Amino acid sequence: MSNLPAETIRCDRCGTEMSPAVLACPACGRLVHAAELHRLADEAGEAEQRGDVSAAFVAWRRALELLPPETRQHQLIAGRIDELGRRLPNPPSAPSGSEGKHLGKAGAGGLAGLGGLGLLVWKFKFLAVLVLTKAKFLLLGLTKASTFLSMFVSIGVYCTAYGWKFALGLVGSIYIHEMGHVAALRWYGFPATAPMFIPGLGAVIRLQQNPVNPVENSRIGLAGPVWGLAAALGALSVYLLTGWPSWGAIAQVGAWINLFNLAPVWQLDGGRGFSSLTRQERWLAVAGIGAAWFFTAEGLLLLLLAGGCYQAVSVAAPTKSDRVGLFQYLGLVAALSALCLLPVPAAAN
Repeated sequence: MSNLPAETIRCDRCGTEMSPAVLACPACGRLVHAAELHRLADEAGEAEQRGDVSAAFVAWRRALELLPPETRQHQLIAGRIDELGRRLPNPPSAPSGSEGKHLGKAGAGGLAGLGGLGLLVWKFKFLAVLVLTKAKFLLLGLTKASTFLSMFVSIGVYCTAYGWKFALGLVGSIYIHEMGHVAALRWYGFPATAPMFIPGLGAVIRLQQNPVNPVENSRIGLAGPVWGLAAALGALSVYLLTGWPSWGAIAQVGAWINLFNLAPVWQLDGGRGFSSLTRQERWLAVAGIGAAWFFTAEGLLLLLLAGGCYQAVSVAAPTKSDRVGLFQYLGLVAALSALCLLPVPAAAN
């Protein structure tokens, strides 16, 4: 029987005692999870041979977690993930009638929304398609006790202030926004937690591993507002079809929240979106924000404008262009700004 304490393990090569959290033996440098790393490498290689890039992505991502960041193996696998990421399509966008549409197309379509509200009520089908095509995935988060209970508490807080109809719709919109992040994280092979609601502040998802390149970071960040836009459009469709004021209020407030998240500051979604843009593209994004403010006079856009200027001037930018990310960001700003103009009757409860 071993005399090692339960909280320690022994190196297979030199016998050194160490914590189970250690990834490499401090004495001889042997990788603690060498056998699992070989298995994951074989799994990733087989997935690549059969053309399953997504499965290979997941296997390499798991392997990366088992390697010390300073090792050459970690650098090689991070490079492999970066290479695969360039071959992987963009994460699936919020439903738009065809599962084949990606975030880039959703963003480019949104850019046309600045000219009017036609895009915002696109065939009145966002809500129905969302329910029909994403219901199983959206229900997944509700199976987690932490998500369900924190959501229930948030509904109670908002209900006392705004009434139960608006409270349900608002929390549902925030939930869909967060599940957009979860969908993108899983698309790129990241382990992702279910949303945790914080009453009065929204919801958060804990990112357990950092993206390996700015494009991943951008797609994951903007996925939330893309799905949030779909939720707002669904609420707007119901409002226009039924005339129920609470749905109009949900659409407008949901759009405002998602627009706020596009501010390119701190760890907000807009900051992640800007991370993949070159210096020139950041100035183009600033110009787009300025145009949206000129046409809508939405005061929140001044925050985005200030953050965008700071990013363009003071924050290091990549040299490789990301036009898809730029169109996504501009499309979201245009569509959400237009939604904020929605006139909502006072009796929205």
